[in-house]
Amino acid sequence: MTASGFDVLCIGNAIVDVIARVGEDFVSRHGLVKGSMNLIDEARAEQLYGDMGQAIEVSGGSAGNTAAGVASLGGRAAYFGKVKADQLGAIFRHDMRAQGVVFDTPAATEGPATARSFILVTPDSERTMNTYLGACVNFTTADVDRKVVEAAQVTYMEGYLWDRPEAKDAFKLAARIARAAGRKTSITLSDSFCVERHRDSFLELIRNDIDIVFANEAEINSLYQTRNFDDAVKAIGIDCPVAVVTRSEKGCVVVKGDEVHASPAHPVARVVDVTGAGDLFASGVLYGLTNGRSLSEAARLGSLAAAEVISHIGARPEVKLRAHAEMLGLL
Repeated sequence: MTASGFDVLCIGNAIVDVIARVGEDFVSRHGLVKGSMNLIDEARAEQLYGDMGQAIEVSGGSAGNTAAGVASLGGRAAYFGKVKADQLGAIFRHDMRAQGVVFDTPAATEGPATARSFILVTPDSERTMNTYLGACVNFTTADVDRKVVEAAQVTYMEGYLWDRPEAKDAFKLAARIARAAGRKTSITLSDSFCVERHRDSFLELIRNDIDIVFANEAEINSLYQTRNFDDAVKAIGIDCPVAVVTRSEKGCVVVKGDEVHASPAHPVARVVDVTGAGDLFASGVLYGLTNGRSLSEAARLGSLAAAEVISHIGARPEVKLRAHAEMLGLL
């Protein structure tokens, strides 16, 4: 195995986030399930955008947020995702590169526009996502750069890619390349609805091709169709070498075989917007694991990164996470 050029390669849907604060009545009026991620078409996107009021537009996407977090911690991050050669696509690419992430996936010159996700934040800080996938659905095996995959210590993929056969094939190809090169693979389960859509194929992938799984409590319970968290933790310990399961204010548990270690949440003065919490948590853990930290140390870095991002609107850090971690003695 050659020396790595990247700590983490993140693969996911390249999406521009459109974030707005709304009341509970907005969620009910539009028939939305609070806390879920809904795939919508262009007409539905226009309907929501027209009714949501003032919004903030920032580059996002689950794996993109994770890549940005790794870079903010001082890590070497690369990203695969598809945008169109349009205004939002140019903004997305500029934002990624400005944060120190290598993003060279060619832009589409035809077809649907760059994807956008309407993130509705209710007064309880919960977020409901409504995503028009646009150009990102055209990510295929042709966009998998073998050299980049082989150069990354960990290839990390978001579960949302499983919704399209072409992206699923690209996901599988990257995993095969990574494992053939002696590298590690990782997946985040994304949300419980995603797990319900793909439970059997997720389990097959995890058992055969994944080294590190990220999930929250609802997702891991859904994966194993149980309400008993301890049973789900025991099952993932059998199926995957390492699993990290977040439990909101309870922190997380790190599972390695039959070893289960609890790690507390990092304190946060005020929760403003939980968008990106899981994405940034994964960035801290992945940075730690690819830079010689123990599982418990990596979990603390994940909690720190998550705490920073939920303290403000938007799914990208507002401070340099490395300096923040150094100040607190975590790096």
